[in-house]
Amino acid sequence: MKKTIFAGTLALLLGVLLSVLPLSVQAQCTMCKTQVEASRQEKDGYDTTGLNKGILYLMTIPYVLMGTVGYFWYRNSKKKKVANSR
Repeated sequence: MKKTIFAGTLALLLGVLLSVLPLSVQAQCTMCKTQVEASRQEKDGYDTTGLNKGILYLMTIPYVLMGTVGYFWYRNSKKKKVANSR
């Protein structure tokens, strides 16, 4: 019973924290967009492929972390099912 209450509280806290974070993230995206638009208007603007690669790198990290957590969660639940069936 206590574990389910703890898990629910943790999920609620995580949801609240994640709902607050996108505000600062959107501000950073605006800065990147402004920089790219300014570089397009200049004749000698820098190459933006580095910026694109950085965005892709930052985008993949949450998916890798969630995939890792999901894998270990799946593996533990499978072990528990095997242990309970014996």
